[in-house]
Amino acid sequence: MRNKRKAGVSNVEFLEGRDRAYPLPDNSVDVIISNCVINLSADKDRVIHEAFRVLKPGGRFAVSDVVTKGEMLPEIRKSVLMWVGCISGAARGE
Repeated sequence: MRNKRKAGVSNVEFLEGRDRAYPLPDNSVDVIISNCVINLSADKDRVIHEAFRVLKPGGRFAVSDVVTKGEMLPEIRKSVLMWVGCISGAARGE
């Protein structure tokens, strides 16, 4: 309730869940917004699959994330500090 009041909205619902298992039925969500959350997950494919499972046909999926171009040094990829800083967990772009 506090988030709804803070945002000044009444037509939304805030739920707490895990990125790999949303507490929602299939085809039940109009919009999903992800702001640098997917790259924090080690199982990005599962996160995206779960997002599309709950998204209604014609729904919107907005993602703002970090993507690398080319290979990343193994030391960076393995660094916990770089992972939580949204660097080493970045998906690789083509």
